[in-house]
Amino acid sequence: MIQTQVQSTPGGVLVFDRALAATPDERWFDRAWWTAQGKSAAAAGGRGGVVFVDTPVGACALRHYHRGGLMARVSADRYLWSGRERTRAFREFRLLARLADAGLPVPAPVAARCVREGVRYRADLLTRRIAPAQTLAERLAEGVLDPALAARVGRTIARFHAAHVWHADLNAHNILVDADGAIWLIDFDRGRLRRPRLAWQQANLARLRRSFDKLGARHMPDFDSRFWHPLLAAYHEALTQAGRATPLQGGAP
Repeated sequence: MIQTQVQSTPGGVLVFDRALAATPDERWFDRAWWTAQGKSAAAAGGRGGVVFVDTPVGACALRHYHRGGLMARVSADRYLWSGRERTRAFREFRLLARLADAGLPVPAPVAARCVREGVRYRADLLTRRIAPAQTLAERLAEGVLDPALAARVGRTIARFHAAHVWHADLNAHNILVDADGAIWLIDFDRGRLRRPRLAWQQANLARLRRSFDKLGARHMPDFDSRFWHPLLAAYHEALTQAGRATPLQGGAP
């Protein structure tokens, strides 16, 4: 079980797993510091601005929170402060801790930081690195998607939906396949627990399909038969079987 601890620092506030062999400090969220130590590397494909760092507690992925869309033109990485527990970093850390404790395949959270600057803040998150692994986007580019993999992906998504877990940005970049073929979901920024509704579950799947299409799947004549249809079949079968399971408690509409 992940045991969280909150600690104020001169530059902000941290939340971390107090069972760690070493206590994180603000340097752990400084990419330049890791680079100077020779212990960092950019994530393959530059996924979400993530860098991989070799910390005293093991290999981790460090992500700085960046705005997207039109708001990025106003402020690239600053958010409105409304309390530390409502910061994106703290919320994602606590959600990941809950999911990891429940045995769902997510990267375990290591530490998160938010730095307040008046009415705004910036934030970072450290999670355990899943390595070696490829995203489904990378698998698609290599042409190595197949029905067996599709079934594993479908069953994994069903596990999350059965537990009432909504992923805010379910796409081909946020689903990993590790060296053993196991499926992992990453990047739970803005994710949350929700009451079961067919609408948001189907919207999750539709978002995933759109991401594949943007990556060129729409031009692959066998994509539906080799991957998408087996994914959906496995998803619906697993979700039906999971209907008798006990979901995680809590959740908003």
